[in-house]
Amino acid sequence: MDKQQIATLYDQYAKDVYRLALSWLHSAHDAEDILQSVFLKLIDKDITLFPGKEKAWLLTCTANACKNHLRSFWHRNTQPLDDKIILPTNEDRSLWEAVGRLKPIYRGVIHLYYYEGYQQDEIAKILGISRTAVQTRMQRAREYLKKELNEHGETV
Repeated sequence: MDKQQIATLYDQYAKDVYRLALSWLHSAHDAEDILQSVFLKLIDKDITLFPGKEKAWLLTCTANACKNHLRSFWHRNTQPLDDKIILPTNEDRSLWEAVGRLKPIYRGVIHLYYYEGYQQDEIAKILGISRTAVQTRMQRAREYLKKELNEHGETV
């Protein structure tokens, strides 16, 4: 890919990559690092993407980079900074905080389904898991969120 094509992809999909990384890592700084590493991989590795599949590849690469980051020695042995994300309403903040308390494997499927609009089959391909695993993760995440929000007086 040439630099112009990569710049175009960046303009189109950088926000999607960043949001997925943020949903997995819950750190704006780490999400920015993942965003940069995903697009640098396009430049360094001279990867050819099939037309219409660019976003799926970028999100798959993002999910894999997030998994690797969470497994890294550095991540496991540091304390996270208290990143504050400005949300417009208390309801949004409560939901964001509840989603943040989910395990990363659950946050990823919730983000891809509700924020990116992917279907379960597509999520399975992006994350490299079975459709059944996606369904199970979504069900467990929804149960957890329902319980959490009900305990805090939020309507579900």
